[in-house]
This record gives sequence, C-alpha cells and structure tokens, in this order.
Amino acid sequence: MHKPGAAPKKNPELYMNPAIDTSQPAIPGSGSGADADADAFGRVRFVLVETSHPGNVGSVARAIKTMGFGSLVLVSPREPDVLRHPDAVAMASGADDVLAAAVIVDQVDAALAGSALTVAMTARQREFGPPRLLPRAAAARARQTLGGSAEVAFVFGNERYGLPNEVVERCNAVTHIPANPAYASLNLAQAVQLIAYEMRLALLEAAPDAGANIGYAGEPATAEQVEAMFGHLQTGLEAIGFLDPAHPRKLMTRLRRLLARSGLEREEVNILRGIAKHMLIAAQNQNQPGPQADR
Repeated sequence: MHKPGAAPKKNPELYMNPAIDTSQPAIPGSGSGADADADAFGRVRFVLVETSHPGNVGSVARAIKTMGFGSLVLVSPREPDVLRHPDAVAMASGADDVLAAAVIVDQVDAALAGSALTVAMTARQREFGPPRLLPRAAAARARQTLGGSAEVAFVFGNERYGLPNEVVERCNAVTHIPANPAYASLNLAQAVQLIAYEMRLALLEAAPDAGANIGYAGEPATAEQVEAMFGHLQTGLEAIGFLDPAHPRKLMTRLRRLLARSGLEREEVNILRGIAKHMLIAAQNQNQPGPQADR
C-alpha cells in the first residue's frame, strides 16, 4: 500500500520502446516503419541443446520475445519439467506464451527438422567445421534463406561445455559473438538476445527484393534431406573404395564443410544422391561374376 507523503513506487525501467505494451503479443515490425515480413519471424527457430538451468530457459524465452520471435526448441534439457519450473516461469517475465509453446525433443535431428539453414553458436575454433560467419553476416544469410518459405535455426549449446562436435558438423555455418577477448563471458540468454537482435535487424532492414538480382534460386534443402544425402554419399564412396570406413581421415567432415558453403538446394541434393546411387550400382556390377565361357 502506498503511504501518504512517500515517493511513488517506480516500475522497473525497460530498455525498449516505451510505447510497446509488453502484455500483448509481439508485433515484429511495430514502430520500425520498415516493411518487415511477419511470417519470416515465425520461421526462425532458436534451439537450446542440453540446457542445465531452468532459469536460463525462461530468460531465453523473454530474450526472443522482445525481438519478435517465438519459436523455442529444447533438446534434452537437464530438468525434464523445465517449462513449468518456477525459475523458468519467473525469468520468462511476461514471455509465458513463448515458454508454454516451447517444444522439447530428445534428438538434435528432431530439433532441426524442416530447417534449410542451421547456424551453430560456438566460439571454439574447429579445423574442419562449417564456415564461420559473424552474427550480422549469419543473420543476412538467414534473411536470404527466409525469402521463400524456408525455415532457419540457430543452435546454442550447454552453459558449461557448449555444443559437441557432432552437432556443429550438422550445421551449415557457425557464428560467435566477437566479445572482449580479455573477458568474453556471456550467459546463454545474453548470447541468444544478441543473435535475435541481429536477426531482427536483418528482417526489418532488408528490402523486399533484396534477392531479386541473384538469378534463379531453387527451394533450399532441409536439414534432414541434407543429412540423408550425406549418408547415401558416404555409402557410395565406401562401395567404390574411395572412402575406407576404418580410416575415413575426416573426408566426410571436409565434404560437409565444402557443401555447406554452397547452401544446397533440393534439386542439388537430388543430383548428389543420384551420383551416390550410380556409385552403388557400378560397385555392385563390378562385384558380380561375369558369364562363364562355354567349355
């Protein structure tokens, strides 16, 4: 209760547009004057892999909602009932709708399903990892991918040990935040907030015809189509003896990196699978005994 003569209690300061009513659903382009594609905001997915602390999940929900996004996927969080955990609910702070709509899956494959571009957040240098992009460049590439009806996913690892190599290799690109090298520590929600901000800027600032002059662009291949292609290609390379499964020498990792730079389209994936198919046919024909000569 407010006491007579006492200073009125101030609400916490919000570092955002004061005209925005935070009790209402986020409107991606509100107050910007830019021609934002609201549908594109709904096709950007934020994936958290093996998150430890429920409070961080709630903070991430808040972080992406402030930037106009709402798609949150959790892969094997440490707390099974994390979406209803008191710490998560408290830290969501008005982003309860994003938290309630979040999806929990057991495998990274399920989290990335349907996405045509996957970007891993990692500061660790990997010799044969996907191409590295700064956040702004990663957001620009994502905006280009979203030009059709494709989806993109930004993938974040555990608070302590980040993303494992096998998850990073599944992605088309990696990004990191070029923070102060003397003290580069960011918590999970801060990292997500910065990426979501760059993605928001890219969507608000891009002209509607930004990709009009790049020529024909086919439908981007989804993560599961690309992964199936790599499996098919590896089988074909083993069949013709080009790849020794016992001593692969990171050949498939290098091929992943090579093809990740191209941004594969569905038809291109089909071409590569056709090549793999004919490798298998050629190997099978070579292994079949020829007709015996008449005696």
